Amino acid sequence: MSALLSANKTVFKCLTALSSRGLSIGAASLQGSGHLKGRSCLTLKDFSSEEIKRLLWVSGDLKHRIKHEKQYLPLLQGKSIAMIFEKRSTRTRMSTETGFALLGGHPCFLTSQDIHLGVNESSTDTARVLSGLCDIVLARVYSHSILEELEKEASIPIINGLSDLYHPIQILADFLTLQEHYGSLSGLTVSWIGDGNNVLHSFMMTAAKLGVHLRIATPKGYEPDRSVIQEAQRLSKEHGTQLVLTSDPMEAAHGSNVLVTDTWVSMGQEEEKKKRLKDFKGYQITMQTGSVAKPDWSFLHCLPRKMEEVDDQVFYSSRSLVFPEAENRKWTIMGLMVSLLTDYAPQIPMPKF
Repeated sequence: MSALLSANKTVFKCLTALSSRGLSIGAASLQGSGHLKGRSCLTLKDFSSEEIKRLLWVSGDLKHRIKHEKQYLPLLQGKSIAMIFEKRSTRTRMSTETGFALLGGHPCFLTSQDIHLGVNESSTDTARVLSGLCDIVLARVYSHSILEELEKEASIPIINGLSDLYHPIQILADFLTLQEHYGSLSGLTVSWIGDGNNVLHSFMMTAAKLGVHLRIATPKGYEPDRSVIQEAQRLSKEHGTQLVLTSDPMEAAHGSNVLVTDTWVSMGQEEEKKKRLKDFKGYQITMQTGSVAKPDWSFLHCLPRKMEEVDDQVFYSSRSLVFPEAENRKWTIMGLMVSLLTDYAPQIPMPKF
């Protein structure tokens, strides 16, 4: 009995201490999830619910302090990043390069003309060389296996800037955008209408961990990877969220808060364009698609966008969050880099998730 009373007193003291610091139990949990330093980020499958929330918290904190408070935060002063790009990009390059520089660091951009991964030099040797020359690597590659090789051999963090399997840094931006727009994430329903690609895979590895329901419509033959589906089903069951897979865009959009699509023809798939356009007929997001969604529905697209994917009436409407979404690529990659390289603790109160 005395042991039980002693234990209860200890718990009470801990709760009192947290309260006096203005922290909820959830906030304290996220404060304690600061063990991200030194980690790599190849997929959000490897990150817990608390760790993803912390990344979003740090990102929102940096956005508030730097953009709105006009503070200068040289958190990465003296550090450098190697940016390896096998595939071109506007948002990934600009967000990473300007974000790292804004934090006082030095970005170094390497194209396939500068560095020949696995051609003139093996991925193993490249990883070991870069580990001695910089502090972190962001690689935007065709094959996810290259990232896995880099991560295995490097002694510094590796960030997936996009691969054929996942696009984690895009999803962080998407969820920060939705958190800002709706005030919280838990209970939202996101509907993906399009290709079963890398962006969708990252949604599937993340949504349930944030309490978000996911409804997916892909044409037959363009479904997500089977192993990703199985893991998403496990996560959905674990976190008590809904996961719906269909080939009917209107069924996917029904009762949704957020309609999302992406390119139907990714880089490297140009020869398939004619067939893909035919197979994706009926998948364009329009106001008619939104008519079965919830009254507060919004629209996301990671860009660049083509007319066949979403019409102008939706894309340029007040429901479209695509440009705040694009800007948040900067704040979320900054939040990720700071979290993987430093022990930074957010200064603003934890937002509601």
